[in-house]
Amino acid sequence: MGLKKLAAKVEDYNARLESGKAHKIKPSHVEKVLQKLRKKASELDAEIAETSSADKKARLEGKRAIAHTHIARAEWLLNEVT
Repeated sequence: MGLKKLAAKVEDYNARLESGKAHKIKPSHVEKVLQKLRKKASELDAEIAETSSADKKARLEGKRAIAHTHIARAEWLLNEVT
């Protein structure tokens, strides 16, 4: 999901928020998720460093790339809700 699609989801959320169908996202909630994502990324980095198998290393690098994508999205969302 690119940032355009994410922005559309935020617009949809804002519409639901205005109509009373959603609760407001608190920056502290986003920061908590960011901490978890960063911890997971660092754990994956450590596991990649320890792994000697090329297949496992490639799989872990894919997971790490996904984690970094989610971190970027969470940082963008944090800027939007603050």
